[in-house]
Amino acid sequence: MKLVFATNNQHKLTEVQAMLPKFDIVSLEKIGCFETIEETANTLEGNAKIKADFITKNYNLPCFADDTGLEVEALNGAPGVYAARYAGATNNAEANMQKLLDNLKDKTNRKAQFRTVVALNLNGKQHFFEGICKGIILQTKLGKDGFGYDPIFQPDGFKKSFSQMTSEEKNSISHRGKAMQKLIKFLKTQS
Repeated sequence: MKLVFATNNQHKLTEVQAMLPKFDIVSLEKIGCFETIEETANTLEGNAKIKADFITKNYNLPCFADDTGLEVEALNGAPGVYAARYAGATNNAEANMQKLLDNLKDKTNRKAQFRTVVALNLNGKQHFFEGICKGIILQTKLGKDGFGYDPIFQPDGFKKSFSQMTSEEKNSISHRGKAMQKLIKFLKTQS
């Protein structure tokens, strides 16, 4: 089954393609979609829906889209839905991490969770899948792999950051991995 993953993020695309090897997962670029799809909702569900609906409406293809937020307990859930733009509109991961570390400098509570919501448009219906990974924000960056906040997020039950994990290890426990497993389980019932 061919499915459009409404993203231009090559890291996310590669992660998801590895999780869904039995499906032909194609990017926005592959279908010729070069428009910027503005994420204007104030919820993860809303942003995932906006992206999936844009592809369905304009390209008439089965599609899924995700949005992910990092919710930090001591910051009342911030950066949340604004995680990618936390330090400004440039989506600079280094600046985002530094701002988060600065905002947590005097906090002892470093509990956080990544949350991903996937919106799937298939056969005229829309379905949502959620994945959560709980952990803590580290004091400093650890590891060189991964993307986004991976170097400063340590999932519960582990002594290393997402950035220090293999992609297989991360995908088996991550927020995106959990949401995608729910998506996969659902897709298996559709074929």
